[in-house]
Amino acid sequence: MSPRMSRPRRARLSLLTAGTASLALLATACGGSGGASAAPKEFSYLSVTENTTVRTALTTLSTGACKSANDALPLKVETVPQASLDQKLQLLGGQNALPVQFAAGNAPALTQQLAKSGKVADLEAKLKELGVYDQLEPAAVSTIKALYGGKLEVLPYEYNIEGIFYNKKLFQENGLKVPGTWDELVSAAAKLQAKGVQPFSASGQQGWPLTRLISGYIYRSLGPDALQKVADGKAKLTDPQYVKAAEEVAALGKKGYFGKGVGSIDYDTAMNQFLTGKAAMFYMGSWALANIADAKQNKVGAENVGFMSFPAVAGGKGSIDQYPSNVGLGITLGAKSFDQKTGDWVTCIAKNYGSTALKDHGSISGFKVNTEVKDANAVTTQVRDTISTSKQNVLWFEALFSTKATTVSQTNAASLVNGSMSPEQFMRTVQDALAAQ
Repeated sequence: MSPRMSRPRRARLSLLTAGTASLALLATACGGSGGASAAPKEFSYLSVTENTTVRTALTTLSTGACKSANDALPLKVETVPQASLDQKLQLLGGQNALPVQFAAGNAPALTQQLAKSGKVADLEAKLKELGVYDQLEPAAVSTIKALYGGKLEVLPYEYNIEGIFYNKKLFQENGLKVPGTWDELVSAAAKLQAKGVQPFSASGQQGWPLTRLISGYIYRSLGPDALQKVADGKAKLTDPQYVKAAEEVAALGKKGYFGKGVGSIDYDTAMNQFLTGKAAMFYMGSWALANIADAKQNKVGAENVGFMSFPAVAGGKGSIDQYPSNVGLGITLGAKSFDQKTGDWVTCIAKNYGSTALKDHGSISGFKVNTEVKDANAVTTQVRDTISTSKQNVLWFEALFSTKATTVSQTNAASLVNGSMSPEQFMRTVQDALAAQ
């Protein structure tokens, strides 16, 4: 992501169930594509509880632009907590009972396994067949293919860049400028803490909002290919320059910059801390724009929220215009249930989802916006402009990890920042999980 992520509201929340062993079981259970399935009677969609935007937008389309598709194949939504998603997909895949459309696994590895066993539709071929492949933003397609071994295995119901949202009012009141470097960010956090303002809000319960800071530092210090080198076996997370990133993030926690009890803070609570002015900064993806645009949630006012890139690291090989990007918790479709009626739904979604999500939710997707939509606020415009001008994107910490390593990383992140696990131990534990895949 998801992250949702992702999914977000949700994003790519923590993985609690999937692992290498479960993937092996899935491979056994789904060794073949099985027999032919009966034509679907519903446009069944398995979503995650945390992500309300996608299912709400699809419901809107079902009574509007996609009414004829819905009349022929009625939308039916089922939700599960994101932490239970992988287990649910493994179970349904083994039973040849996957829904027509479903949230992809928390890590790309699970979706790739489902695809290899013939459970996932060849979306690039299907979209080209339907004449709507050009309705996807090229940047979103590029991100998906980077994640899924060069294949379009999910649809970009979200397209996100990540960075740090900040409270303009709190910055102004405390005489702070937008930090351009990591040292400036740490200095700003110290000044806020001294004034009794919690510098950062983050969900230690989900873990990934903390590990995103580690990868941010790695990309800025070592360059955009740093984690690909780990995936390729050319570097290890236990190498000193990688451990340095974990040390820097752990130091933020040691100084109390995430507030008290970060390990028990869930995603919604972390979001609420920022939107009610209890924390000055919030590392998150652009999916958070939907929350920022919601006056019921955002008590500080959308006009008081700004967005900044992850700062530069002195002497680093990375650049602040290299934004982490993701397609949230991607959505895919089952191979067996992709018939003409499903195709009608997908065609309608490709042509209309981008506009609907932006207009109704302030959510940016990887589908083109085919009608003029006025941005909900200035920060949405800022992020959209950033996306359109971004020339090079990077991924996130666990993007290229196995499901086991993803789980290990995210479930131990809180221990890193609360001091119960050293930076060296954290990185060694994740590296060991990578080596075991």
